[in-house]
Amino acid sequence: MASVFPIQTLVSTVDKPLRAIAEKIIAAERITPEEGLLLFEKGSLPFLGALANHVRERKHGNKTYFNRNFHIEPTNVCVFTCNFCSYSRVYAHRDEGWELTQQQMLDIVKSYDGKPVTEVHIVGGVHPKMNMEFFVETLRKIKAHRPDLHIKGFTAVELDYMFRKAKLTVEEGMHRLHAAGLDSMPGGGAEIFHPDIRNAICPDKVDADGWLKIHETAHREGMHTNATMLYGHIETYAHRIDHMNRLRDLQDKTGGFNTFIPLKFRNKDNDMSNVAESSVAEDMKLYAVARLYMDNFPHIKAYWPMLGRKNAQLTLAFGVNDLDGTIDDTTKIYSMAGSEEQTPSLSTAQLVSLIKQVGREPVERDTLYHEIKNYKDVDLATIELDPTLN
Repeated sequence: MASVFPIQTLVSTVDKPLRAIAEKIIAAERITPEEGLLLFEKGSLPFLGALANHVRERKHGNKTYFNRNFHIEPTNVCVFTCNFCSYSRVYAHRDEGWELTQQQMLDIVKSYDGKPVTEVHIVGGVHPKMNMEFFVETLRKIKAHRPDLHIKGFTAVELDYMFRKAKLTVEEGMHRLHAAGLDSMPGGGAEIFHPDIRNAICPDKVDADGWLKIHETAHREGMHTNATMLYGHIETYAHRIDHMNRLRDLQDKTGGFNTFIPLKFRNKDNDMSNVAESSVAEDMKLYAVARLYMDNFPHIKAYWPMLGRKNAQLTLAFGVNDLDGTIDDTTKIYSMAGSEEQTPSLSTAQLVSLIKQVGREPVERDTLYHEIKNYKDVDLATIELDPTLN
């Protein structure tokens, strides 16, 4: 799908500083933090969209990736109290939350027996009784039952607490989890790295250096991970660039990040309900600048349950080339925060249709972005009737 914004025409109409940045991007040259900040401050939405789409199509053509996955959320009980969180319940009030046993988690995995899912995503609150041994045993049981299922699990926040409680170094902890069956890590818990913001919204969780060390260690262990940024609350454009720059620097060192996932702040039922949410235009600007700045990240993902289906489609014109997965409606993290999709679940046919509606090419991938099937020429009726495709 070609950009609706003719890139050369737009580049020729902007002022000299923006034109110089655009020329660097078109030439596949890296932009500086100062230039990234200028794009946020001065770049119009059509201009940014044209550039981001240019980079997206240079990297991936018209392909838009998705996978077939499901979530397990072991608990929403948490020892931390992040101001933006609508999901967790503090340990003192754990009767208001849920705590899954190992058997309950294994039963969720077994409920997908015979279904063509490729990934289970395990993320939840930080529960003091769900320790290292609990999760090592859980991973082993899942792998024993379904060895081919890719386990993507545990944010750096969960892991930091887990390792400290077990009195293990980050290196020791990551090695044990990897050996037990953990294949990769999601990118949650990054929020905003800058201490001025982090200390205001999540002061008691692992800091930026700790988050980055855990991901770097996972990369050294031979695992891939994702990265996120919680945007649209009290941070400034400069804080966003600082956050992305730290991720870009680590990617230069390790090459271990698969994708960058901006996560939209939602203000329902949390301690930041007085903070207005960002507009759709601001959302699209963020995705576009992320694609332009994160030049060494192969993929930019929009998490469709948080944005809603229509806005997720719109991101595909602003640098995004991945819409996550079918997910199933087991995930509550974002629905509890007021996301657009209260029961986030799509069939393969629905997700393929969502991508095709905006002229993109749907490609099913595994967690590490190996292509499984291109649905460009597959009829939707065929997908709906074939259990191996839906």
